[in-house]
Amino acid sequence: MVSPDLIRNMVGIVGNIISFGLFLSPVPTFYRIIKNKDVQDFKADPYLATLLNCMLWVFYGLPIVHPNSILVVTINGIGLIIEAVYLTIFFLFSDKKNKKKMGVVLATEALFMAAVVLGVLLGAHTHQRRSLIVGILCAIFGTIMYSSPLTIMSQVVKTKSVEYMPLLLSVVSFLNGLCWTSYALIRLDIFITIPNGLGVLFALMQLIL
Repeated sequence: MVSPDLIRNMVGIVGNIISFGLFLSPVPTFYRIIKNKDVQDFKADPYLATLLNCMLWVFYGLPIVHPNSILVVTINGIGLIIEAVYLTIFFLFSDKKNKKKMGVVLATEALFMAAVVLGVLLGAHTHQRRSLIVGILCAIFGTIMYSSPLTIMSQVVKTKSVEYMPLLLSVVSFLNGLCWTSYALIRLDIFITIPNGLGVLFALMQLIL
């Protein structure tokens, strides 16, 4: 009989593959930005949100916080690098207003992460307490990451065009949320279940549009 842990690991590996696809899905968008040398009406919000989300999940999956979570660390570590590349491109082809906004957000994220790491390591001395604190933050910011593409929804409704809400991103977001929700339910991890379950709903909203 196949053990739940084996099934969970297999689902986690599939989740890693889909997550990698999710991180790569904006490539056509950034090809367009580079080609036009302009970000046009694309927003940096999803990439800023994903960057912070990846940083939090990498921290959550470290042995000093939540042992036996190597699959969480690997994919989010890769995602962290990819999002940094996207944001660099976005920054290079943005106007001064967008560059200033991005700089403020990135500085805020860096300070926030430093505060979280120091606060958790110095103030929480058990894996259970550290997992609880960082897990809650991951759930909150994971939800923000999945909902961030919806910031363009008003423009989609107004223009009746989904040009700036890429279909591929919405489809892969749906599959990613579904896979990681399944992974989390096999051995219940509420902190992975909540943001990914909501991510499925947010992706459906984008697909319906």
